[in-house]
Amino acid sequence: MATSSSPSTTTTSSPPQRTYSDAVTALNTLQTNFSTLQSARTSTKKQDSQLLAQVVESLRRIGHAPSDLTKLNVIHIAGTKGKGSTCAFISSILSQYRPSPITKIGMYTSPHLRAVRERIQINGAALPEELFARYFFEVWDRMEASARAEGHDPAAKPGYFRFLTLVAFHTYLCEGVDTAILEVGIGGGYDSTNVVERPTVTGITSLGIDHVGVLGGTIEEIAWHKAGILKAGRPMFTAPQTEGALGVIRARVEERGAAGVTVVGVHPQITSGEVRLGLPAEYQKVNASLAVAIAAEHLGCLGAPVETEVLPERFRKGLEEVVWPGRCQVKVEGNVEWCIDGAHTVESLSVAGEWFSGRVDKNATTTRVLIFNQQTRDSTALICSLATSLAAVSPFDHAIFCTNVTWKDAGYKADLVSMNTNPTQVSELQVQKTLEAAWKEQTAAWRKQAETHVVATIEGAVGVVGELSAKGEVQVFVTGSLHLVGGLLEVLDG
Repeated sequence: MATSSSPSTTTTSSPPQRTYSDAVTALNTLQTNFSTLQSARTSTKKQDSQLLAQVVESLRRIGHAPSDLTKLNVIHIAGTKGKGSTCAFISSILSQYRPSPITKIGMYTSPHLRAVRERIQINGAALPEELFARYFFEVWDRMEASARAEGHDPAAKPGYFRFLTLVAFHTYLCEGVDTAILEVGIGGGYDSTNVVERPTVTGITSLGIDHVGVLGGTIEEIAWHKAGILKAGRPMFTAPQTEGALGVIRARVEERGAAGVTVVGVHPQITSGEVRLGLPAEYQKVNASLAVAIAAEHLGCLGAPVETEVLPERFRKGLEEVVWPGRCQVKVEGNVEWCIDGAHTVESLSVAGEWFSGRVDKNATTTRVLIFNQQTRDSTALICSLATSLAAVSPFDHAIFCTNVTWKDAGYKADLVSMNTNPTQVSELQVQKTLEAAWKEQTAAWRKQAETHVVATIEGAVGVVGELSAKGEVQVFVTGSLHLVGGLLEVLDG
């Protein structure tokens, strides 16, 4: 007896969708490890134009060209201090001009505080996880496919920051962004963001000595790099600088055929306090005023000229409503006031210390605590700068020095993994012990000596504050590192 059987069917399942977590894991493989980074820091090699050629080539491999970026109407910001805050002020002002003449505002900044996707914002919000994963893997896959087609190694990819810059460009082009605010990563002329051919306007925030291994050890050398974002026919606005730095910037204007440079002083309505900034520190007045000038120039380029001798209501609202976490941020939880600023240069720590000093009530019985870390820069110089700025009030009862490791048991959150620190120094708390010793020496003459603590994680530092808060009100100043600040915010909300 014959038997019949139904034909077999074969089903093919689609590959699993790659998630935001998958994207962060892949991105972390592009970080430079400590030994490689240390070798680069100690070499005499400077940034060079080959880096820009590599970014242009990478753009080609993912289907774009530098000329495509012109449609983004880019505002390009370099500087040492206040770059991110200035970008935030600009974004907040321009958000008042949506949906006309602006539809979508992109803002690309670094580093992030709690999540990588914070670096790529649209209309004031971090890119949603799903969109970040989609655009991240589109860039990833296009680069691998192009490499295979051209006989290259598909595993070879740009480094962490350069790859994220490509993701930002790709995202903004796909999403129809018509104003993009780009914060330079390091330097300016040879930074990955500097493939933009025709920005609407460029800006330089306050300059200081930082990244000397790459940019040079003088303010003039640093100004030369920062002014490298100047473009022919386009204007630049700068915060007040030293005469030496301004001389270099003006020379670069001539060299590159830019449409001049304007030094921006603090706007009278900001000086007087008539306009109350959303970022309240005194030093933010310079950043806010620079943002006003840049936003006005940008609107003029879009055909919507604005007079700012008297600030329009929309400008005022933008300045007052700006939000930029981790900078001059005050967060109150129970009887603990957290004063948070990610300052991480000698100059920025000095002004951050002045900001916190202004919040100290000498007559209150509040317990005051410092939480500090800086794992990669000259931490001793930074803690000395901070101590000097606080000497007049000598406010601390406790000083806590911790690593940037987020959790006691889980270690780093994936978004906060840093492979460019010395793992031995972190595990043995070498930097923290050095900071403790430097702090004690620097504050030996203060009328009040703080009890010091060296702890292994940010969670541990928060635990010390928790124990103190059980006894009364506590005011905490957290500073020294944006990585520390991001981890702290993660723990507080954890």
